[in-house]
Amino acid sequence: MPPFNNAARMLILAVAAALLAGCSDYLDRRDTISLQGGNAVQTNKVTQMVDPWPRASADRNIAYNGAVMQTAVERYRTGRVIPPKGTGTAATYESAAPNNAAPAAPAAPPPAPAN
Repeated sequence: MPPFNNAARMLILAVAAALLAGCSDYLDRRDTISLQGGNAVQTNKVTQMVDPWPRASADRNIAYNGAVMQTAVERYRTGRVIPPKGTGTAATYESAAPNNAAPAAPAAPPPAPAN
């Protein structure tokens, strides 16, 4: 089968464009103002909502341990980060790792102290 010449390609492109032009008729003849029309009920619900955030998000009394946080920041600053253990959902986290696993990537150098 011989390859298409430019005239045949242009004819195929023109036919494809004419066929696809018929698809735009649906969007032109919609009876809404915009493509987002028809969701007035949802818009009204969100507009009249008093506070969209959950109640727990207003609680500013967050329990934390300052000494633990300070040592964690110091370990991070000096590059002595403790790798996490047992963060998976399986009870046998350590035994799930394959024996031929690649070594972990080297730790990044600590950031320069801010002056």
